[in-house]
Amino acid sequence: MAEPSVAVIVPLLNEIGMLPVMAEQWRRLAADELLIVDGGSTDGSLEYLQGSGLRWLASGMGRAVQMNAGAAHSRSDIIVFIHADTSINSSRLSEVRQAFLDPETVAGRFDIRLEGKQPLLRVVERLINWRSRLTRISTGDQAMFVRRDVFERIGGFADQPLMEDVELSKRLKREGRIACLRQRVTTSGRRWEKQGAMRTILLMWWLRLLYWLGVSPERLAAMYREVR
Repeated sequence: MAEPSVAVIVPLLNEIGMLPVMAEQWRRLAADELLIVDGGSTDGSLEYLQGSGLRWLASGMGRAVQMNAGAAHSRSDIIVFIHADTSINSSRLSEVRQAFLDPETVAGRFDIRLEGKQPLLRVVERLINWRSRLTRISTGDQAMFVRRDVFERIGGFADQPLMEDVELSKRLKREGRIACLRQRVTTSGRRWEKQGAMRTILLMWWLRLLYWLGVSPERLAAMYREVR
């Protein structure tokens, strides 16, 4: 039986500062497909992509829009969605393939490690991993992966400006098993260091609570922009 093919989709917007370093990592990935989806960068990221040799496309702005566009342009059996500041290697892709040997598994995610020197980041990442394992709700920083047929059947990411990963996770839980892999991917801790780790924790928990209570993603996105 042939191994399932894997596509890695990366939504991108104004990341020229880290793009050359991340592009080198992406080139080394043993993925069947790698697709960068630019959502309207104005900082030179688009020009970099044009000369990078990487496969890319332009789409509307918004991670949900970008990731859906990337999925639509890929053909692999499994789709892995990673944020531009999340590092993943070929070993992790092998672990994704291994997870899908269980026919009950429809999707999954990795534990996370936050890059940064603040000691509180170690606490933050443990809380994220614990919460995600308990609830089976994944976030984009955790390199979410999903079977293509399931992703297409449930309509992909909802077109909303925030909590698109949470909303997709909720629907995937109804489809089958969510693999919570203990291996880690590393994501930038810049947001936590810039805004303060405790302040960011409280903000994200508050936004999640409001989302659970029915506040619209559009309103939540506006609140998030106000405090950034």
